Amino acid sequence: MAARERSPGSDLAPRLVVAIPAIFFALFIVDQGGEIWALGIFLLGVVAMGELYTLMGRVRPPALAGFLTLAAMLAAALYGEPRHVIMVLAASFPVTFFFAVLRPRREHVSWAIAVTYFGVLWIGLAMVHAVWLREPLHGDGLVIDVLVATFLGDTFAYFGGRWYGRTPLAPLISPNKTLEGLVAGVIGATLSFWAAGLYQDWLTGPHALLIGALVAISAPVGDLFESMVKRDLEVKDTGKLFGAHGGVLDRLDAVLFTVPVAYYAAVALGYA
Repeated sequence: MAARERSPGSDLAPRLVVAIPAIFFALFIVDQGGEIWALGIFLLGVVAMGELYTLMGRVRPPALAGFLTLAAMLAAALYGEPRHVIMVLAASFPVTFFFAVLRPRREHVSWAIAVTYFGVLWIGLAMVHAVWLREPLHGDGLVIDVLVATFLGDTFAYFGGRWYGRTPLAPLISPNKTLEGLVAGVIGATLSFWAAGLYQDWLTGPHALLIGALVAISAPVGDLFESMVKRDLEVKDTGKLFGAHGGVLDRLDAVLFTVPVAYYAAVALGYA
């Protein structure tokens, strides 16, 4: 969702500069699937978790434990069954504790472990669902549809809020987001998913609208969730990888919510 204030200039060009290589990267790893897809989202996950752990560096979370847990969870999702992901999570607890007490100073051990698992559960589990969403016969189409709906929905929200935004949505969390931007984003994301589905004969129109609506509703929730975390930590962006547009976590905040929602919707409708 976009800012209410109408700035004299437009940052559309910088957004495109960031978006174009990201789009090519996403299309490549989605098309490849399997190990390439898992490796690609592992790299994104490591960067996103690293940004989170850096922001919460005061308690010095054992980041390596989080990265190892992410890698093991993705391997379990790719080669095993859902129960194996749970087994990895259970086995990671003593490993994380071990890394936490190995730190030079051992204060804030409980907070360090909690922060580590905050990253694992928020970012890592979403990456696991991305592996599961890609696995079915038409998984590549599902992933593309979700990404298209998520990011085009954000674009609709940006311009809807910029042009028509008047009513603050959540002023205590993200003052620049507006109700008008939310409505534009939800409509835009739903229609984007439906339009993408027009080129996939295995996806019916009503199902595309349903999944699209669920994706459209969950995207701003993910956006607000990350905004709440940043507000609590008193930071504007989680990283600088994309320059003025922040870090990986800033770009994937909505995706971390839309992918799991889309996966369970696809399961319920028989597509996964």
